[in-house]
Amino acid sequence: MYFTDRGIEELVERRGDEEIAISWLAERLREFVDLNPEFETPIDRFATWLARFDDEEDGLDDDA
Repeated sequence: MYFTDRGIEELVERRGDEEIAISWLAERLREFVDLNPEFETPIDRFATWLARFDDEEDGLDDDA
């Protein structure tokens, strides 16, 4: 287990049964970056990854 998995596991334990809107998640990510500007790039990459998750042309299926 990666160190970061602890936070993911806590998120699942505390909020795993909830349904949320993407707009709500986007606002929480904006708030997080406002409070922690050093995480702007990783949050931007994460949001982009989520936005393109189902795209077949995103390179996930390439033989790399």
